Amino acid sequence: MKTSVIGYPRVGALRELKFATEQYFRNNLTKEELYTTAANLRERHWKEQKKNGIDFISSNDFSFYDNVLDTAVLLNAVPNRYRRLELDALDEYFAMARGYQGEKGDAKALAMKKWFNTNYHYLVPEIDDDTEIFLAGTKPFAEYMEAKKCGIETKSAIIGAFTFLKLLKFTGRKTAEDFIADIIRAYADILKKFNALKAGWVQFDEPALVQDLSKEDIVLFSTLYAGILSEKNDAKVLLQTYFGDIRDCYSEVMAMPFAGIGLDFVEGKNTLELVKRFGFPEEKTLFAGVINGKNIWRNNYATTVSLIEELGRYCRNIVLSTSCSLLHVPYTLKNESSIAHEYKKHLAFAEEKLIELSELKRILSGGDPRRTAEYIEDQRLFNAPRNCENANVQAAVSNLSKDDFIRYPDFEEREKIQKAEFKLPLLPTTTIGSFPQTAEVKANRSNYKRGKITFEEYTAFNREKIAECIALQEKVGLDVLVHGEFERNDMVEYFGEHLEGFLLTEKAWVQSYGTRCVKPPIIWGDISRAKPITVEYSIYAQSLTAKPVKGMLTGPVTILNWSFPREDISLKDCAFQIALAIREEVLDLEANGIKIIQIDEAALREKLPLRKSDWHSEYLDWAIPAFRLVHSRVKPETQIHTHMCYSEFTDIIKDIENMDVDVITFEAARSDLGIVETLRQCDFKTEVGPGVYDIHSPRIPSVSEIKEALFKMLDRIPKEKLWVNPDCGLKTRGNAETIPSLENLVVAAKEVRESISL
Repeated sequence: MKTSVIGYPRVGALRELKFATEQYFRNNLTKEELYTTAANLRERHWKEQKKNGIDFISSNDFSFYDNVLDTAVLLNAVPNRYRRLELDALDEYFAMARGYQGEKGDAKALAMKKWFNTNYHYLVPEIDDDTEIFLAGTKPFAEYMEAKKCGIETKSAIIGAFTFLKLLKFTGRKTAEDFIADIIRAYADILKKFNALKAGWVQFDEPALVQDLSKEDIVLFSTLYAGILSEKNDAKVLLQTYFGDIRDCYSEVMAMPFAGIGLDFVEGKNTLELVKRFGFPEEKTLFAGVINGKNIWRNNYATTVSLIEELGRYCRNIVLSTSCSLLHVPYTLKNESSIAHEYKKHLAFAEEKLIELSELKRILSGGDPRRTAEYIEDQRLFNAPRNCENANVQAAVSNLSKDDFIRYPDFEEREKIQKAEFKLPLLPTTTIGSFPQTAEVKANRSNYKRGKITFEEYTAFNREKIAECIALQEKVGLDVLVHGEFERNDMVEYFGEHLEGFLLTEKAWVQSYGTRCVKPPIIWGDISRAKPITVEYSIYAQSLTAKPVKGMLTGPVTILNWSFPREDISLKDCAFQIALAIREEVLDLEANGIKIIQIDEAALREKLPLRKSDWHSEYLDWAIPAFRLVHSRVKPETQIHTHMCYSEFTDIIKDIENMDVDVITFEAARSDLGIVETLRQCDFKTEVGPGVYDIHSPRIPSVSEIKEALFKMLDRIPKEKLWVNPDCGLKTRGNAETIPSLENLVVAAKEVRESISL
């Protein structure tokens, strides 16, 4: 039996790629030095997999920013606004990812969206009507040969033709139909090139196949691969799916001349039944996704061995594989010295998952798998009791009633009360929460954690920064202020540090997008709040100004979705536990005079099932109530805000309105204000703040640009319901970009306000 890894993390165990790339952005590193860092990381990752006996190692899973963007460049899908800048290849690539503003022109970045049901963000490729699709790049072939020079034969991992077409944004009159022939030719040329290099396997990633497919989708998939595979010659093509099952197209996929088919047995709830019902072609190899690529718990070998034994009745050739790319988990437990062994032994990061594949390979290659030392040791771990329960927390969840999820009075009455309470101007201006996390801010947190400064010194610094932040916002002229969040490393990790039931890591970084990495906390046990978390800083910030200062919290669904969740209780129960803990914080903020409280649910859509038939029964029927549970007990005059970003919200907009908040801020600038038309069409009653500029780009928006966005919004949103704010928090930007951007935002809001009154 052989083993396979769909993809591997790429930023480096210590975020080497992140730091090198950011130095390049600041002109402190040359292209050659950046390329060297990248090459060293690729070699290290290939050799780590080889050391653990992985048979099918991927190349081309590396990226400087995003693999979908890599595919767009490979196929010449570069919009004209970037070509006109006349930058070299690497800088044009980064301009597409981050936007560009300089001596050669001004161009906004590509839109950014969540990669299926993960916290990874991909760049949305755009196709202009005059775009010519063809094989224009060399990256997959160069990296394949690079691995070969290291003595490692790899399978090149490339976003598949169907998924690429489904992710494309067409900016003109042409549609996917107009580019089918060109896409077929480009992918056929990819196979020809690999044939010329005498490559063994090529992996086409097709996660879009696990979604709801129409008859037209299935015809499109069949048409694409009939053309592509007709010229495969000696190339062995692996069709790799993940994040679910392919129930809508199982028969069509099996009928295609793929040498291997990768199926997900972790998230694919119907995958085993599909194999049992329809069989699996004898001449094909099944790449069975049995190692969870999205969570960090050890694999239960008993479950996996039983699954493989059952699959063996239907499949002749089986390769053990990860369920998806290991991009979504941290690198290694070796860097975690603070987690006690009693917890650590239950965890498996990317390197440990390689070891699991290696052990399963040995277990299943012997005569009696259940007598092997690795199997017995694994079962000893799973049979041992875990100290993770809190009877009081479980009782609180069990005793919840229908009334706990309803806020009184209704929105319309609250809106009148709050307008009288706050007396804000039309188009009130605010920010989403965080302000730039400068080097000194990060150093203050780090020095405190390392014991280099006292708690008093740590908090005194934070108070100084809060005072500066409040003064800056008043000078700029914002209407509703924030304290800046200088005490917070991350909007989820911070709450994980202050709630019971979480494990925190030291260097378990996971790429979110580009150079942005996060350290998701691990939910070990039942969750509760031991003491107030944000109240003291919020009270201090409010004492510095007569303007309202928002209390800033992260919502229960986002905390759950941006953590590594337990697998021994339901997501619903876990979400309700978190909601009760955050509700205590909400009520404490209110009791201490904080009149506006923002409870961010940036990740609300993240765990939404990929199939619409499962949306409510498996997710929304508990996710929306979990949020309502947090704020259902506040007074009518307390204004509740929430924030959402970088997801498709159009098809769940009514569910979002059912969250029953008073103000919702959305990411909108990078997606061309698409959410605004949706709000109009559904007669959205909640007050809204669609972001007027993209904070994930270093560009500074002009006053005229922001005014143009506001006038577009006012065509669709009543002026009494429109707020003015950036797309997201400002922690990833510098002061040099943040201050002029906010100044322009306030000037634009005032000028539009004046034009409305005239």
